Amino acid sequence: MDDKGLKVLLHASAFFSAFYISMLVPLVIMLTTKDSHMKRLSIQALLFQLVMSILITVGWVLTGTLILAIVGIPMLIVFGLMSIIVPIIGIVKALQDEHWEYPIVKRFF
Repeated sequence: MDDKGLKVLLHASAFFSAFYISMLVPLVIMLTTKDSHMKRLSIQALLFQLVMSILITVGWVLTGTLILAIVGIPMLIVFGLMSIIVPIIGIVKALQDEHWEYPIVKRFF
């Protein structure tokens, strides 16, 4: 598979139905590729999906309590939309052969 197709698959893995499968694709790409840019991008995708999952879970927990629902509901909306929009941007950038890094985690890795 060429580099463009692998990048599209990496970004599209966020939409796989099961949580462990969406985490498995970046992990497999990270372990099997020799390209340092693909390794970096797969680690970013893995960390982004993990962070978004944790933040959405925290939003659900906060929504479960009546008083903290004021914070939880906006968290669910913002991070839910972010977990949909960011991978789509990554797919479009990969199809255009442009360099792109995930927000939030690009500064840490």
